[in-house]
Amino acid sequence: MKKMWEKWTGISLVKRIVVGLAIGVLLALVVPQASGIGILGDVFVGALKAIAPLLVFFLVMSALSNAGQSHGGVIRTVVILYMFSTVLASVIAVFASMVFPVEMVLQEAADTAASAPQGIVEVLSTLLLNVVANPVSALVNANYIGILSWAVLLGVAFRGAKDTTKAALSDISNAISLVVTTIINLAPFGILGLVYSSVTTSGLETFTVYGKLLILLVGCMLGIYFITNPILVYWCIRKNPYPLIFKCLKESAITAFFTRSSAANIPVNMKICEEMGLDKDTYSVTIPLGATINMDGAAITITVMTMATVHTLGIPVDIPTAIVLSLLAALAACGASGVAGGSLLLIPMACSLFGITDAVSMQVVAVGFIIGVIQDSVETALNSSSDLLLSASAEFRQWRKQGKEIKF
Repeated sequence: MKKMWEKWTGISLVKRIVVGLAIGVLLALVVPQASGIGILGDVFVGALKAIAPLLVFFLVMSALSNAGQSHGGVIRTVVILYMFSTVLASVIAVFASMVFPVEMVLQEAADTAASAPQGIVEVLSTLLLNVVANPVSALVNANYIGILSWAVLLGVAFRGAKDTTKAALSDISNAISLVVTTIINLAPFGILGLVYSSVTTSGLETFTVYGKLLILLVGCMLGIYFITNPILVYWCIRKNPYPLIFKCLKESAITAFFTRSSAANIPVNMKICEEMGLDKDTYSVTIPLGATINMDGAAITITVMTMATVHTLGIPVDIPTAIVLSLLAALAACGASGVAGGSLLLIPMACSLFGITDAVSMQVVAVGFIIGVIQDSVETALNSSSDLLLSASAEFRQWRKQGKEIKF
């Protein structure tokens, strides 16, 4: 059994995932009624979601309790990159929507109107309440903002603890990391189940009506990943950024695309950081932080869907208003992880900037749910792989200043 496991883990994870993906598509076409196959995907995502809160809590707490002062500069650089890229994403989405205007067919309002935040004040209040949520409930409900805040406070408090206490925290985080590694090695079976469920339940004809809107959304997201992100990476490492871009795309974005969960992809990103030789005290803070505030894809979704609504209703948009929308979308995107329904339910808030009623804006949310199979997958892939990309770039920037060789 041990030899079989060693042979299994000795094969590249990406190769195993590709094989799982292909088998999933084949099974969906040959035996679409075998619904039990889809449970493999549910179990995989469920396992990642279950372990991720514990992983984040103990890794961040252990990292801060044992960390020296030298990591602050890297973490500060990562936060700056996160915020700048999110604002840049919303700006690009605004101007792309102006150059390629898209109109929708709005008919029936969605049933989720009561769930949508009514303004930026509500988003901010939700964030603040999540920060001070009971730590046990934060872990149970996977409230990552609350988990991060309590992990940071406890981590700083434990800096004055005895070495044995710090060692115990480190041992716990290492044990959880080992469990995560085991789950990740079973990813091909999870991907098989996820692909099977997706192919058997979602037909491509669903997306033909909203093809232009989907192309604009995905186009903006790909533009961020392959054009603007490389510029940020080059600023950090001063060398060709694309090898690192494609590494993050291959090893992080693929799993994020199929799991459609930034939280579930936190362990995946941390494993890749470890393989690249990055500092655990740094990435154990920046990767979970990125899952809550680095929301390029969410900013693009909020902006593009709002602009499509504006074009559909024939509302003129001037440059100052577009800039305000960009900043509002970026700020709202940072709070998407603290709002049930994520980026789609923040669309009415952005629409309110143009005086658009909830009855209309919630129809746009309904459209978002229709194309969500693709939109949400690409959005999550961009968000999560960018967490890894920018975290690695910031540390490589530090390496460059120290004269260390940068290897991907």
